Amino acid sequence: MAGRRSAGAPRQITGVVEDRHGNLIDIFDPPFYRREFEDAYRFIIDDYVMAEKEIALFLPCAVRKPYSQSPSHRLFRRIIDGALDPTEYQIVIFGTCGTVPAELECMYPYRNYHYMLGKTTDGRIRRDFHRIEVYRLKGFLEKTYDTYRQRLAYCIGPFRKAMVEASEETGIAVDLLPSDPMIERLYDIDCPFPEGSLSMQGYIDEFREGLARLSRSVEKSSPPVIERHDRGRRPLRA
Repeated sequence: MAGRRSAGAPRQITGVVEDRHGNLIDIFDPPFYRREFEDAYRFIIDDYVMAEKEIALFLPCAVRKPYSQSPSHRLFRRIIDGALDPTEYQIVIFGTCGTVPAELECMYPYRNYHYMLGKTTDGRIRRDFHRIEVYRLKGFLEKTYDTYRQRLAYCIGPFRKAMVEASEETGIAVDLLPSDPMIERLYDIDCPFPEGSLSMQGYIDEFREGLARLSRSVEKSSPPVIERHDRGRRPLRA
């Protein structure tokens, strides 16, 4: 059964469907319009306490829920785990879901929707997504201004454009991968998604190299360990 919330609003399918991974899906229209997503975003911005980390890694949301179980995110996480210590970074999911710390991926409504912006040809919906996502990214960047020393976003397409604008408007630097030259090199105008997939080898190679640079940067910025042997205490950091 389908209905409309108001004249001109995106189509909303009602009812609950269980996907093949056992997730109960009850949101099929563009999630960024939905009150549930704004309420969840406000909880993250207003109430959720973020742990301080050296690095924030921004990854795009995925069709499969929870995000960490999607093939792309499993690949990304293997690469991240091979380059960084888990204590050094925070993964943040962003895109049509808004801006979500990875540990909240199972909180409603983040595993209860099914939507792909890439299949949308409606220019109004795409413009609305950009406006809403820039607003949400700006709020998250400002909330976590003192939480992270470095920020890296691995993204292409509309998600990348939103991140660029949010970074520029807040003045908070976010490094971007893959690089613009790599995107241009892999761009294929004949494909439905000309910029391709973030799982493509050229993009993955740059992601791995970028994480290695981040790891070296963290090592250089770490305070030295001062050996103290009095009273049986363990070494302390200056």
